[in-house]
Amino acid sequence: MGCLAAVMVLLAAAMLTCTGGALIKVGGKPGWTQNVNYTDWATHRHFYVGDWLYFVFDKRYYTVMEVKETNYEQCRDSEFIKNITRGGRDVFNLTESRDYYFLSSGGYCFHGMKLAIHVANNQLPPISPLPSSNNNVINGASPRSDGGGRFIILSLSSLTSVVLKMLR
Repeated sequence: MGCLAAVMVLLAAAMLTCTGGALIKVGGKPGWTQNVNYTDWATHRHFYVGDWLYFVFDKRYYTVMEVKETNYEQCRDSEFIKNITRGGRDVFNLTESRDYYFLSSGGYCFHGMKLAIHVANNQLPPISPLPSSNNNVINGASPRSDGGGRFIILSLSSLTSVVLKMLR
């Protein structure tokens, strides 16, 4: 029983420390490019503090700039807050609950390469019931509709069930 208690303590500690944000690929499969409706894409997603935006693009043509709302609306890249562009596979951490605005410079903003999102305070998804005793597969499916990475707690809950079965 001592071994079981140790395993449970370790799993509980892991569940408390592994609540990192989701890695969200901006634009889905096409990534950060022209002729994608990022407004529509963003309305079907939820963004939380701690999430990471993953911009995938051709760095020879496109950039990613964080800008103020007025610059976003007018596609002005001259007074950006931060140039996120590094190598075409760039991430941006959403560190606070607020509205964020991004665009691509060089006139590409006028071809739809701009994104506005609202970031909410981080809320953990509800914990689903543990798998039944007949289910030997660890459930790694994300409870979020955007395919984000908030599956860690569900996976740990499933892992706990598997470890308990092994110890019986």
